[in-house]
Amino acid sequence: MTTDRHAWSRPELERVAPGVHRLPLPLPSDALRAVNVYLLAPRGTDGELTLVDGGWAIDASRDVLARLLGELGVETPEVRRFLVTHVHRDHYSQAVALRREHGARVSLGTGERDSLERIQGPDRGFDAQVAALDRAGAQALADEVRSWLAQAEAPPAEDFALPDDWLVDGQRLDAGGRSLRVRETPGHTRGHVVFVDETTADRTMLFAGDHVLPHITPSIGFEPAAQPGALTRYLSSLAALRAEPDRLLLPAHGPVAPSVHARVDELVAHHDRRLDEIAAAVASGLPTAAEVAGAIRWTRREHRLEDLETFNRMLAVLETDAHLEVLAAQGRVARVAEPDGAGSDEVVRHTAA
Repeated sequence: MTTDRHAWSRPELERVAPGVHRLPLPLPSDALRAVNVYLLAPRGTDGELTLVDGGWAIDASRDVLARLLGELGVETPEVRRFLVTHVHRDHYSQAVALRREHGARVSLGTGERDSLERIQGPDRGFDAQVAALDRAGAQALADEVRSWLAQAEAPPAEDFALPDDWLVDGQRLDAGGRSLRVRETPGHTRGHVVFVDETTADRTMLFAGDHVLPHITPSIGFEPAAQPGALTRYLSSLAALRAEPDRLLLPAHGPVAPSVHARVDELVAHHDRRLDEIAAAVASGLPTAAEVAGAIRWTRREHRLEDLETFNRMLAVLETDAHLEVLAAQGRVARVAEPDGAGSDEVVRHTAA
């Protein structure tokens, strides 16, 4: 008997624990299909309704949210607080949109401030990525992304307004009578946070956002205020979670899973294999991230780089470059920025150390 690995994305309520429900909300033309938001209901009549993450601000998402809340006897305006794991549109924009309408409070990790401020300016959210593609030797792809951005509709700036509260590592929150602890987990974005539910000792839960996903590996450092070292930050964040007690995994994409530790081990093993694969490609004579990305396979379906759509090719080249940064820090490759004769200011090239 085969299992439908996309069953989690059906717009159906799932009771995770007393007072905790998973609500999958649809995404627009997104291979991820849905984003999980988690409703924390107060115990008894005290406390406020809280959602962990908010969804993408589109009509389809809002309609599903209203329907699923209605099945619990709740209306959307009764949600008074959003705890958002990171600034990406599928997590943040609907929380801000609903705040405009109903006055809910929105909280976000303090490390996302730089990205939000850039989105409020002329940066449409991809300037850092396009520049990184040029440095990675992927000038043609960078031009393709520029052309795509010129034709695409910019996200509404009001959906990326600043939050009401900035969350910091170790901060303790009361959400519907549940005790949550904020953990900064940079990597996917610099300001990504997760929420550890410490309400009960025997069934602690981790609201993991995109930091630990059960079926896929999160993109690394994809944010307007991108900075070098994203993969190093991500692996360090995984190690910190692995050092804590194991917990039930409540991810933003995919089904609830029984063990954070088990999935962290798989993610670390994946990146170890990727580092070895990329080091071997450099040793074979491929100097740039673009050339290395073109020589390896992508996704569980083993696609070639050229078979991916523009957005995913961009992510693949940038992820390759993030791994090359780690290999350089480990002393396994030499990494040097050199002038490029094709017109770009510089291209980063690599040789085996």
